[in-house]
Amino acid sequence: MATKIRLARHGHKDYAFYHIVVADSRSPRDGRIIERIGSFNPNTNPAAVILNFDRALYWVGVGAQPTDTVRTILSNEGVLLMKHLNGGVAKGAFSAEEAQKRFDAWKAEKDAKNGKISAAEADKKRAAAKALLAQEVETNKAKAAAIAEKRAAAAAELAAAAQEAAQEAAAAEAEAKGEEAPAEEAEA
Repeated sequence: MATKIRLARHGHKDYAFYHIVVADSRSPRDGRIIERIGSFNPNTNPAAVILNFDRALYWVGVGAQPTDTVRTILSNEGVLLMKHLNGGVAKGAFSAEEAQKRFDAWKAEKDAKNGKISAAEADKKRAAAKALLAQEVETNKAKAAAIAEKRAAAAAELAAAAQEAAQEAAAAEAEAKGEEAPAEEAEA
């Protein structure tokens, strides 16, 4: 039986994620599988890969052929490197300890490289957030100044209306006193 290591699609429209599976090459994409050895979620940044390293190494070792995408995933996770190193151990080129030491050195280098990329991306996000915050503060200051200007204009208009009303009241009172005085004289 020809076995393949491939992706089986899951999820929903516009949000697909994949199971990394070992299946007979004749079975449909999402059909019957032999074993599920991991998952791959391309929707996150960076893409999230969960892989059972030992089972993937076993299946690659017994001849399961990965598809192109899965080959890239396995290569990035170090499965293919470990298969290569195990081949060197089988030929007697070096010991298993040396192979493990080489793999650990590769993994440490890869983790350091990914750590730098993650740190740079985190710094970029922080800088963008800081710039957005500064822009928002400026916008809020402009809005506050506009509101203060409107309130001052409204207060000045209200004061002018109150002053006008006071003048009208004073004029009406003076007019009323002027009319009342002759009325009082007429009664006397």
